[in-house]
Amino acid sequence: MIVVLPQPPLLVPELAGAAAAETADLRDACRRAAARLGAAASTWVAVGADAAGRRTVDPDTRGSFVGFGADVVVALDPSSTAPVDPHLPLPLLIAGWAAAGAGARVRGELVAPDASPRECAELGASLADEPVGLLVVGDGSAKHTLKAPGHLDERSGPFDDAVAAALHDADPAALAALDPELGRELWAIGRAPWQVLAGAAAGRAWTGELLYSGAPYGVGYHVAVWTP
Repeated sequence: MIVVLPQPPLLVPELAGAAAAETADLRDACRRAAARLGAAASTWVAVGADAAGRRTVDPDTRGSFVGFGADVVVALDPSSTAPVDPHLPLPLLIAGWAAAGAGARVRGELVAPDASPRECAELGASLADEPVGLLVVGDGSAKHTLKAPGHLDERSGPFDDAVAAALHDADPAALAALDPELGRELWAIGRAPWQVLAGAAAGRAWTGELLYSGAPYGVGYHVAVWTP
């Protein structure tokens, strides 16, 4: 099974503040998707993008959301007693938060935000035969409104509509065809992880479910589940 989640820190109730009610549907969709992945597999590989580039993060890792306003500690393995890394990248913090509710153990696979489609596809292909659940973490465009982090770019709507359609239809080829330069210009941090997903899913038939797609606060968030 493959699950796609966004990575806003406000998913964590302690960090949501006044946004808790407005984002309740998003949070619920993420929890439902993670629960389904946990029911399918107790070991996950979480794919996300980080500026430090390509690397693997061992399950025996803990991190904290302290840099986002609250010292909420998460672990990639529930049994981990490792020192807390206050700089654990956001997609893996979200993966740890999701895994905590599902009782899963997570290995992180990080890529550079500007990784080429070919690099992403190769990483995805290397993950395709692992007997694990695949958790893909990343946001759509951060330029949907004038008050969005990147202000308004009219191309954001069509871009995230295309992502939502690809996730709904379980269409790896459509994700693989996303333009990396457009994704960069639209601040869509999920572009590279979604193209890793495309590489992992290629050549197999999938059923897609889009549990959530929207742009609260001007950022595109998608929650999806793919089953073979």
